[in-house]
Amino acid sequence: MNTLPESGARSAARPALLALLTFPSAYDGIATQLLDLGGLFGLAFAAAVAGSEWGWGTLKAAVARGESRWRYMLASLAALILAAGLAMVVVYLVGVGAAVAGASLAGVSLSGLGDSATLGGLPNVLLHVWLGLAEEMAVGFAVATLTRSQLAGVGAGIALFFGEQFATLILPDVVKYLPFNAASAVVERANLAGASAPAALPADQATLVTIGWLVGALLLVAGATERAEIGS
Repeated sequence: MNTLPESGARSAARPALLALLTFPSAYDGIATQLLDLGGLFGLAFAAAVAGSEWGWGTLKAAVARGESRWRYMLASLAALILAAGLAMVVVYLVGVGAAVAGASLAGVSLSGLGDSATLGGLPNVLLHVWLGLAEEMAVGFAVATLTRSQLAGVGAGIALFFGEQFATLILPDVVKYLPFNAASAVVERANLAGASAPAALPADQATLVTIGWLVGALLLVAGATERAEIGS
């Protein structure tokens, strides 16, 4: 019986899927996917929490108890980032387990599972993923704080994410300095595989730009909260 030829999408997706099932490259691939998907979810969640501080009046209640405005908001963000770091480790381990199970079912060799060089570099890779997550969450938190709206924070974050992807095709030398691209470059450069787009920022520069966005978002949250009219 004749078989239909594979579509271009399916044939193009096969190498990417195989890379996620082949160790040790799967370790880095899972870390990259963790930032791509987890970063967007983390940004939306952080924006939702920041917006709820205004909508539900929890910030107003905290100020009424005598708490510092900016310290309260930054402590809330710090707690979210810490929780994201813990969740990141759990999800990463689940992802590795799923890759091992998938490789076994697909008949892919697991000979690279215990690669010592890759395993030794994993803490550094995960630390860079956490930095990227923190930056993206802080951006969403800052937008929601400025607008006092969950919807605006989530919407602006998602728009920025997809806007960067499309703008990369037109203005790669500019877009690489924006939050999502900078965070992705940090993780890609940390990966032992070293795979990264030619236009991406160098390792040290990507880290500095990502930290810059993180610090800038923190300052924006602190400043906007201090100057906001909360009411009696």
